[in-house]
Amino acid sequence: VQLQASGGGLVQAGGSLTLSCAASGNILSVGTMGWYRQAPGNQRELVATIEDDGSTNYADSVKGRFTISRDNIKFTVDLRMSGLKPEDTAVYYCNAKAVVGGQKYRYLDFWGQGTQVTVSS
Repeated sequence: VQLQASGGGLVQAGGSLTLSCAASGNILSVGTMGWYRQAPGNQRELVATIEDDGSTNYADSVKGRFTISRDNIKFTVDLRMSGLKPEDTAVYYCNAKAVVGGQKYRYLDFWGQGTQVTVSS
């Protein structure tokens, strides 16, 4: 399973960006999908997750500004970010828990390659 993320870039404070991530490969099922971020010198932290039933979870720091969504047919997850702040600057990683065909039926953790988001003040 591969996760391909896109949509990062440079934006001014108060601006908006949308990150997209697509899972591909021999996928039987995808469970939780989400976005995490890591700023220089910091640990990777959760930004938002979404279950296959559409229920969501957000870090307190992004509530009301970020919206996560997914397409259960295409195995994609998007993160719409608005009201961006300089402290949102980080490398953003998508994550998916997926069952892979031809293997024991269990959810495995997969990560995308990361996409840089830089918010200037």
